[in-house]
Amino acid sequence: MDFTSHTPADIQHLLKTIGVDSIEELTDKIIPVDLRLERPLNLPECMPEASLTREFKAMASENLVAADLRCFLGGGSYDHYIPAAVHAIISRPEYQTAYTPYQAEVSQGTLQTL
Repeated sequence: MDFTSHTPADIQHLLKTIGVDSIEELTDKIIPVDLRLERPLNLPECMPEASLTREFKAMASENLVAADLRCFLGGGSYDHYIPAAVHAIISRPEYQTAYTPYQAEVSQGTLQTL
């Protein structure tokens, strides 16, 4: 379902329901004065989604990722290969259940997985 914003009438109904006259009054009630930013944010001008995605990817490429570093965590936490099939199987809802392995549903799921 696509996002549909609230109409002005919707907003007024919501505000009336919670007992305030405006969004500013609501903000005054929930954000302490000492936590409010009293200056405009230093943000770039609006840009198309594709441009923003490219910019975020460029920024993210400056980060170090765990796969590029030595791992000394130990305790079983180390770099290892997990086949794509493992994720595909464990993400299936029919294998995600609270049943014990002795019940038919899980036994069947185990057999299907094998």
